[in-house]
Amino acid sequence: MIERRPFDSLGGADHGWLKAKHHFSFAGYNDSGRMGWGALRVWNDDTIAPQTGFPPHPHANMEIITYVRDGAITHRDSLGNEGRTEAGDVQVMSAGSGITHSEYNVESVTTRIFQIWIIPDENGRPPSWGARPFPKGERSGRFVTLASGFKEDTEALPLRTDARVLGASLKAGDIVDYALGDGRYAYLVPATGAVELNGVKLDARDGAAIRDEAVFRITAIEDAELVLVDTAP
Repeated sequence: MIERRPFDSLGGADHGWLKAKHHFSFAGYNDSGRMGWGALRVWNDDTIAPQTGFPPHPHANMEIITYVRDGAITHRDSLGNEGRTEAGDVQVMSAGSGITHSEYNVESVTTRIFQIWIIPDENGRPPSWGARPFPKGERSGRFVTLASGFKEDTEALPLRTDARVLGASLKAGDIVDYALGDGRYAYLVPATGAVELNGVKLDARDGAAIRDEAVFRITAIEDAELVLVDTAP
């Protein structure tokens, strides 16, 4: 089963400094049919104006992954962590028992991010934060695991949930297959470019909710940058 969710069909909000599109119910956007996908709870497509951002605010018991598409985001939190994550790179905040953080675009250009929330396997653990670069060349023509709850993914940022976040950079005409485990859920978004997913065309920033597909094949119609989440039910 593959359900295409066109970008224009997504919920959203325009706060001036922040233009947000929501793949799932979030804040003022409520859709009982889009409350999550497996353990995936939030996928926000955020455009943040220069010299603006999210002021300090708290979270608890959620795995929050930020994938930077353009520009950069600067993170600060109540643990004393501070870091700047650039386009193509990823940060993970495990909110655990509670953390307060801010995310600002201190750049002179617009920043665009995917903000992804995944429900953790257990609540109340100590909070943490980490970031790392993932040069696009490393994921040319294939999926690379960016963040993972599996110990064997030693190069990925750690998650506290039965899930992986993966990225791929494809040239037009490239084909990549992904084997989805039995009973698992996947959600795919092309950050840029158009692809065909088992015969279903996805344009940039469309979503695809996938399950009961042992293997799905992605064919790049144009040069494309892909982000994929694979989670437990």
